[in-house]
Amino acid sequence: MKRGIAIFVLLVVCTGMLAGCWSKKELTDLAFIIAVGLDKTKDGKYLASFQVVNPGNVAGATQRGGGAAGVPVSIYTSTGDTLVEASRKASEKMSRLLYYAHTNLVVIGEEVAREGLDGVFDALERNSQFRMTAHLVIAHGHSAKEVLTVLTPVDKISANQIIKTLEFSEMVWGQTMNVDVWQVIRDLASPGRNPVITGIRIEGNPARGKRQTNVQSSVPDARVSLDGLALFKNGRLVKWVNGPTARGVVWVLDRIKQTNVTIPWNGKQEVIGYRTVRAKTDVEATVKRGRPAVSVHIKAEGDVSEALVPIHLDDAKVLFQLEKEIERDIKKEVKQAIETAQRARTDVLGFGDAVHRASPRLWKKIQNEWHDRYFPELDVTVTADIYIRRTGLRNKPYMEK
Repeated sequence: MKRGIAIFVLLVVCTGMLAGCWSKKELTDLAFIIAVGLDKTKDGKYLASFQVVNPGNVAGATQRGGGAAGVPVSIYTSTGDTLVEASRKASEKMSRLLYYAHTNLVVIGEEVAREGLDGVFDALERNSQFRMTAHLVIAHGHSAKEVLTVLTPVDKISANQIIKTLEFSEMVWGQTMNVDVWQVIRDLASPGRNPVITGIRIEGNPARGKRQTNVQSSVPDARVSLDGLALFKNGRLVKWVNGPTARGVVWVLDRIKQTNVTIPWNGKQEVIGYRTVRAKTDVEATVKRGRPAVSVHIKAEGDVSEALVPIHLDDAKVLFQLEKEIERDIKKEVKQAIETAQRARTDVLGFGDAVHRASPRLWKKIQNEWHDRYFPELDVTVTADIYIRRTGLRNKPYMEK
């Protein structure tokens, strides 16, 4: 009798626990959003663009045009006073529920970035579906909607191509950074650091880039490319940096994985190439006479990637001179980046965090005036130790003097 009662109670409990289909969603009812673009309309409302996958057009072909009947993605737009309102108003145009669990890219228009990011991330962070690891870029010179509408020739889904470009460019070139939403939120919440976000622009004709013919040519009418770093202050975009200055920022932030530095030799400019294979940057703060000071030390190892002038790489003295020349070049980039940030009065380099770690008591006194008063006048010392580990298969040049 007792055994029968126990079995009955167990069945009742299991029945209650297994009733888990109340919140089911069929795949045919979901619109998988891969990327979100955020712009502003003329009347100040948010213009949200959603890049939605067309599953049949993606899965049906091994290459574009080989078996797909149409474009792999569709762009839907909606406006609203808030992001949540714009998102829900999109249901008027879509026959499926917006599903953000696969959203891996957020593109913010330059106008939105200059007005401020304060109202952007709150809705994203509170959404239980949205990933905080989604990549983030700023549309430079174009709207976020235009960036998302460009069809890409290699990867069917343009958002995936942008994400891969961010990852590989940071890995091998070092003038851009792969930043996610959560990192930017942390930087916005920190009084000792401002965000740095990679920019993206359209090369070519944006109107032709959204047509399928854009990917049916060996030379597309339009393509997206990374374009410098956006420096922020108080959540607002204040300056763009490109080239060596952008790489200097990446050096200080310890985000360099590999890059190539070219230096002059024997009076000729940019003739010796140095490829880094390992790099480490240490930022330390000290307090001198009641005022903070920062030291930046860079250590890198690498190889000689090319030599366009006669040079004997089997000579230890020559290698030592090369190392010192590379050190000077890298320190120049870093100092240029620091001076640019100081002129813009925005600490995107994390020096405030270093001061906070070194002297919490001093930081408590100066944090409210850090960006406008103390950071622009901060004494920064830059040092570098560069090592050449390999010179390649040829030590003696085949070129004549």
